[in-house]
Order: sequence, then structure tokens, then C-alpha cells
Amino acid sequence: MNKLMKLIVNEKEVEIMVDEREALVDTLRYKLGFTSVKRGCEVGECGACTVLVDGEAIDSCIYLTVWAEGRRIMTVEGLKGPNGELSPIQKAFVEEAAVQCGFCTPGLIMSAVEIVGTGKRYNREELKKLISGHLCRCTGYHNILNAMERIVDEAYNYAGDNVK
Repeated sequence: MNKLMKLIVNEKEVEIMVDEREALVDTLRYKLGFTSVKRGCEVGECGACTVLVDGEAIDSCIYLTVWAEGRRIMTVEGLKGPNGELSPIQKAFVEEAAVQCGFCTPGLIMSAVEIVGTGKRYNREELKKLISGHLCRCTGYHNILNAMERIVDEAYNYAGDNVK
């Protein structure tokens, strides 16, 4: 059965007709054109489809679109600056060579956004646990963790500087 829904995707309200059984990954990628959202394992194990819903990283392949009605959804496309510039998290991934084939990268970046948003400082072992729901076949995770550590430290130090 189809349902007309209102979603807030990357800070823009969207009205769209969806099947009530439709996964959010399909709505975002195939109906709305947000190609950063990847269909990987289809069972919530690989992290390629990770997006933020109200600031929380979720596997959009096992999350129904109808559950997102009226909620704030963010994809990697929503991170770019007003002139198309990369976000600090995206820059850290590029500068730390944490991007190879790129299939897992958008999901990892969205998890990094959630991690940075907590305002907590995490060590490397904690970051390993926090990204354990992501599969990467290219990098061996070393550079991904370097990028994550860097952006978490930068965000934490920035927050600390603004409190003083």
C-alpha cells in the first residue's frame, strides 16, 4: 500500500509517495537521488547504507521509510558547504587517505558525524568499537581510524577552546 509522506532530508522538506514496506535506502537512493547511500548487504551488517535520522546513525536498509516521517534525515550530500566545499570530516578522510574504492566511505563518514556530535573524546580502541558495524575491504581500517581520531580530537579541542 502506498502512502504520501513528508520527510526532511538534508534540511529540505520532501513530499513523496512510498510503499509502506519500502526501505529508507531505496527511497533515498532511487527515488530522491542521494547516491551516497549504498545498498550493500541488505541486512544491516555492512554499514554502507548508514545515514543519520535525528542525529543517530542507522542502517537505512533495515529501516522503513514510513518510520522516518517528520524526522530529520541526513546523507553525505547534506554535509557539503554552501559552495560545495567538503566538511571537515570529509576533508580528514581525504587527507588521511581513508578513501580507496569509496563504497564504505559515506557510511563511515555519517558514523563519524554522529561520533563527533556526541562531543566526547574517544581513544582509538573506542573508535574501533564504534565503527565495528562497517565493513571495508580496501583500507584495513588504519587510515580510517587515523581520520576518525583526527576529527574527534579537532572537534573536542574546538569545543574546549569555545568553553574557556
